[in-house]
Amino acid sequence: MSTVIQALEERGLIEAMTTPELEEITKPPLKVYCGFDPTSDSLHLGNMIAIMGLAWFQRYGHTPVVILGGATGMIGDPSGKSNERSLLDEATLKSNVTSIEQNFKSILLRDSKLSAPLFLNNLDWFQNFSFIDFLREVGKHFRVGAMLGKESVRARLQSEEGMSYTEFSYQLLQGYDFLHLFQKHGVTLQLGGSDQWGNITAGCELVRKLTGGSVHGITIPLLVKSDGQKFGKSEKGAIWLSPEKLSPYEFYQYLYRTEDRDVIKLLKMLTFVDMNTIVALEQDMKKPEYIANTAQKLLAAQVTDLVHGEDGLVKALKATEAVMPGKVATVSAVELRQLMKEVPSKKMNKDAVDGKKVVDIIALAGFLPSKGEVRRLIKNGGLYLNNFKVADEEKVVTAQDYVEGQFLLFALGKKNKAIIELD
Repeated sequence: MSTVIQALEERGLIEAMTTPELEEITKPPLKVYCGFDPTSDSLHLGNMIAIMGLAWFQRYGHTPVVILGGATGMIGDPSGKSNERSLLDEATLKSNVTSIEQNFKSILLRDSKLSAPLFLNNLDWFQNFSFIDFLREVGKHFRVGAMLGKESVRARLQSEEGMSYTEFSYQLLQGYDFLHLFQKHGVTLQLGGSDQWGNITAGCELVRKLTGGSVHGITIPLLVKSDGQKFGKSEKGAIWLSPEKLSPYEFYQYLYRTEDRDVIKLLKMLTFVDMNTIVALEQDMKKPEYIANTAQKLLAAQVTDLVHGEDGLVKALKATEAVMPGKVATVSAVELRQLMKEVPSKKMNKDAVDGKKVVDIIALAGFLPSKGEVRRLIKNGGLYLNNFKVADEEKVVTAQDYVEGQFLLFALGKKNKAIIELD
């Protein structure tokens, strides 16, 4: 059986380690933590890679510790940022902490036989820490020269934006987190993104200075596409993990559209699919008989199930099936009403639709900016009504086109769906 370090390395989930001895150190059970600042009311797909890191440790018998940054979120981590974050008020941060905690549960609580995760909020140990006491007990152990040498600090100091003292102090807060967790909870390992290396090593050094104890860190690569762009962004913004901000259907569709050159890497990093299956699939992709998007279907299904659970995956698959070209028999009023929560939709009076041209209806609904855009889409074969291609620019909508007398479903190109509900 492999070790957790071997499993992580095989999946491309380790960028750097504070010691090469971690493979031996992590054989007995230990507590491993990762921090997440509540800068929004949901985490996004880029954050999921760190959650998977914790989940792999959990699968190998370790206890994952999730730190929700109620305190550090008030400051804002400058790592990897070219501009200072806007400071959030305490009420918003408190609400965000409650919201993002849900993003972990479908992954870290899915198997009751594994060690239960520990959720902590660093505001609990910082809120009664006076500024003077913090400077005396923590600040005196940090050397300014070393702090200035951190990559995240150097990059910002050389920029036009510069860096405020508030942001500069962030590494002290994260360093103290590690000290507190080591002393109070026996945590000896920290995970973080590759931009967290400086903060992690600062914490390791603080623990050593104040306790003589030995703690360690691992950084995980940032989730990026082959072209270097961050994964987890779309035209509409971040790919959120909370269903209230992004439906399971849209989440599934984003992953389904992953390019071939990225899909194997994401299967390794974002799923628990065993490596033999992934390697075999990678070989199949090179064969002429390979069925296109087989790997993407597996990726989308696995990650949607991890994030949204079985119910969310079922909803995503039903909605996907309902809007596939030529699948008119699967389109029902119930499914379209559910789909309206996930795609652009418009309520329109039947008098504004009945007997009118498709070109006019789509422009009136605002699904495309002009009638000319609709005509171009028809000429290019990209417009569908109720999953059937519209080939005639003069196509008129009649009562026979209504799904159960209530809806019209449009496909505007490969990616975009839109629904009209008739009053």
